[in-house]
Amino acid sequence: MKFIIPKDVKYVLNILSSNGFEAFVVGGCVRDALLDITPHDWDICTDARPDEIKNAFKDFYTFDSGIKHGTISVIFNKEVYEITTYRIDGSYADNRHPEKVTFTNSIIMDLSRRDFTINAIAYNEYVGLVDPFDGQADIINRKIRCVNNPDKRFSEDALRIIRAMRFASTYGFDIEKETSEAIIRNRKLLNNIAAERINIEFTKLICGIDAENILNKFRDVVAVFIPELSVEFDYNQKSGHHNLDLWHHTTRSVNLIEPDSVLRIAMLLHDIGKPQCKTTDEKGESHFIGHPTVSAEMSRVILRRLKYSSNFIDECVCLIRNHDVRYSGSPRQLKRLLEKIGESRTEKLFKIFRADIMAQSDYEKQNKLSLVDLAEKDFHNIIENEQCFSLKQLAVNGSDVIAVGIKNGRLIGDTLRKLLDMVINDEIENDRTLLLEKAKEIAGNNYNQTQSDVK
Repeated sequence: MKFIIPKDVKYVLNILSSNGFEAFVVGGCVRDALLDITPHDWDICTDARPDEIKNAFKDFYTFDSGIKHGTISVIFNKEVYEITTYRIDGSYADNRHPEKVTFTNSIIMDLSRRDFTINAIAYNEYVGLVDPFDGQADIINRKIRCVNNPDKRFSEDALRIIRAMRFASTYGFDIEKETSEAIIRNRKLLNNIAAERINIEFTKLICGIDAENILNKFRDVVAVFIPELSVEFDYNQKSGHHNLDLWHHTTRSVNLIEPDSVLRIAMLLHDIGKPQCKTTDEKGESHFIGHPTVSAEMSRVILRRLKYSSNFIDECVCLIRNHDVRYSGSPRQLKRLLEKIGESRTEKLFKIFRADIMAQSDYEKQNKLSLVDLAEKDFHNIIENEQCFSLKQLAVNGSDVIAVGIKNGRLIGDTLRKLLDMVINDEIENDRTLLLEKAKEIAGNNYNQTQSDVK
């Protein structure tokens, strides 16, 4: 096994060793190194107590980043290294944090408190791997397995439930049987976990390479914190456009879009309002008129509850509200869309369209995809040729409108709006001279209307 530790990390380990202490890199950095993934962070554990860590690094800047749990941070070459004393955790009254910890001199005891076997591995160049729970074998066999009793692990920290799912989704691993059963059995413990923590883990999960499989297998777990999704489970859409139930259409569409958090969350929620909008025609076919608007508003409530940022929510809601737009073939329609949601979101909407269509039945699929291709082609033509679709692109502005005699604030905006509509409708060119003439005409009409109202 080739295990390369960066020289700065080696230096930190060597300082502890030269002061008579044992020290290892541990956890996620070891796991990622064994997976040939470059670790982002290098966590270090040691038998040195917190005050002994500080003394060993007395020539460096240190601070207490988690002194209650034995963690001291050391800054070296502008990087922060967390060094934690081996410990044994006490009881977890809140299903998240141990009430107290006890320091120990045993690396094995420290590893035994950790969540999954793939994270319960330590390494240094003198001893090699310390792997008491066969985590390396689980990495090779692509398995997520709890350290010892899974019910105990999840009752200690319920966030581990989603972390197990996240690791499986991210790495494409399977969750072994006992751990999987314990996830289902303990899922309601997630009600004790802060929304912000669930948000972070779930966002990583849904961006994983195996998100579709994990969402399907553990849908009842996801429904603990997004209960609105449960109505989609086994929901027969009764439509020629769909050969999958609503939940499997949703998870398939998640899989068919790139692993961007906004796009994947949008796909997860894009049809959540469908059941509320269902009507049935005389042939028994279901229709869901208005479901994008209902889905968008439901999504806003859900994402706020899960503490996503305002910008994230606005973007997701915008994409969901417009996900069912069908291109008529008219560039004017596209310009209206660009005016309403902007260039970046329109470009993302094409990806939403494709994922949604590809997760449907073959009925009219090629025709639908052809219209998306045409829309995207016309979109690039509009952008590349700098065709006007917004007020900021208009060749005249508010000052110009005021100069031709329109002083009222509301009328200024209305005039600019009328001019933009005329440009988009190809009734007039986006030319300053022509637009000023039209603005004067509008000003004159407004004056005449005002005089008429006075009489």
